[in-house]
Amino acid sequence: MEVIKKKSSTTRRMKGGMITMPFIFANEICEKLAVVGFGANMVIYLTNELHLPLTKAANTLTNFGGTASLTPLLGAFIADTFAGRFWTITVASIIYQIGMIILTLSAILPQLRPPSCKDDEICKEANSGQLAILYVSLLLTAFGSGGIRPCVVAFGADQFDETDPKQKTQTWKFFNWYYFCMGVSMLVAVTVVVYIQDNIGWGVGFGVPTIAMLISIIVFIFGYPLYRNLDPAGSPFTRLLQVCVAAYKKRKLPMVSDPSYLYQNGELDAAISTAGKLVHTKQMKFLDRAAIVTEEDNPKSPNLWRLNTVHRIEELKSVIRMGPIWASGIILITAYAQQHTFSVQQAKTMDRHLTNSFQIPAASMTVFTLIAMLCTIAFYDRVFVPIARRFTGLERGISFLSRMAIGFFISVLATLVAGFIEVKRKEAALAHGLIDKSKAIVPISVFWLVPQYCLHGIAEAFMSIGHLEFFYDQAPESMRSTATALFWTSISAGNYLSTLLVSLVHKFTSGPGGSNWLPDDNLNKGKLEYFYWLITILQVVNLIYYLFCAKFYTFKPIQVQNTEDLDTKKDVELVNNV
Repeated sequence: MEVIKKKSSTTRRMKGGMITMPFIFANEICEKLAVVGFGANMVIYLTNELHLPLTKAANTLTNFGGTASLTPLLGAFIADTFAGRFWTITVASIIYQIGMIILTLSAILPQLRPPSCKDDEICKEANSGQLAILYVSLLLTAFGSGGIRPCVVAFGADQFDETDPKQKTQTWKFFNWYYFCMGVSMLVAVTVVVYIQDNIGWGVGFGVPTIAMLISIIVFIFGYPLYRNLDPAGSPFTRLLQVCVAAYKKRKLPMVSDPSYLYQNGELDAAISTAGKLVHTKQMKFLDRAAIVTEEDNPKSPNLWRLNTVHRIEELKSVIRMGPIWASGIILITAYAQQHTFSVQQAKTMDRHLTNSFQIPAASMTVFTLIAMLCTIAFYDRVFVPIARRFTGLERGISFLSRMAIGFFISVLATLVAGFIEVKRKEAALAHGLIDKSKAIVPISVFWLVPQYCLHGIAEAFMSIGHLEFFYDQAPESMRSTATALFWTSISAGNYLSTLLVSLVHKFTSGPGGSNWLPDDNLNKGKLEYFYWLITILQVVNLIYYLFCAKFYTFKPIQVQNTEDLDTKKDVELVNNV
């Protein structure tokens, strides 16, 4: 791997920049086509082909989504510690490819799934061996995602040199257009790929994403000579642990009167502070004891389990400060997850015909989420930001914390509206005597679901991109992959919370005669609107919590140097990124 050294500004200019974006975006487009092409219609595959009950299928998907969003911590650790982002992405993509091949084969070979059944027959659920094949394939794709998700975004942002003011301003645009390209790919997946799965066959429907994944690997590797490949700076988790241990060992020492007396070592921190050095903050003073120099310490060659620099202590403080904001994203993901489970089942029971001979696949309703997200991103980048910039003076228009708050509010509206639409759907089923007919099509247009899908898309354009910007901007420089992994762990926690919430609601709302808020076999007899409104209440509480956390959040203070001053060591400035 080629290492970009700090002293070589010429090398920095030769590598990276906008020229690498076609390769990175092409990889992301193909990879997302594969991921969403697998996941968008999976609840239909599990219920129709493997004959799983609805709640079991929903929990299988959210558990898989949670695992796939948790493994990025492992991928980030490998990338930041020794492998680097390029090789982590490459190897993880190959693992993902293997999982996709197994799942595609299970859809093609009859012996790997239960026999089909007619409407009036009792369907045989997939046996343990068939489910094992499914779980192995999902597990491999989850581990593959763990190496791809935390690294692709950080690797793309790495292509812009933070010490160059002109390039640094391009990073927020990168996040917007990264999400835009991802959205376009997802749009194709939930229309073309889902249509193939519903009308041609699951083997072909899974085969298309598998081929797309192979293309993404080839394109990504092809761009290798153009990339800025930054040298991994060692395990960030080890450094964080060293600070904790050192602070604990010196817990009884009195604090120094002046923070300037705390230990600093520019040479020791050089590899983890190329874009600037973190400066001392007043919060969490108990950790500052790790930088107090005693007679037992050797400042020239310190034992990092006893003595740490201010920069390393501030790395830990930055991670801790991000925690409350991280936690606020969990509930939003829980709300968003319902689009791929219960909302799909709603759509499946409604009139989806555009013409007498063509109807929209139920899973393709997420196309409205994606269109709303893409339109919002384009509007935000081209209209909203230039106008907001005139009032705020910020290059990005508004801070990412403000952007996230808007997303949280819109998400509250999404689940609130979803509950009322479910009431409307059930009223139509009651009026036509279809309450007891689980597989009958209720004569109400599926386009009644469009508002909730669109609101979720608008919310994601504000909150998810703002969340991602927040993690990348506020994380320590040497922990960018780990920071992106934190974004995905909030998604993981949201999916797991969805599983827990569905299980608890299904258990405690069961009544006589099989009544339940979330029934396994007949949505018409359920109270799905109550479930949506329960999530709405949780989101309102979460929004209040987030506003409190955002108000008292302390931005990461960093001492930076402009590229042209690297040799002269002049014009050092203190900035708070917003």
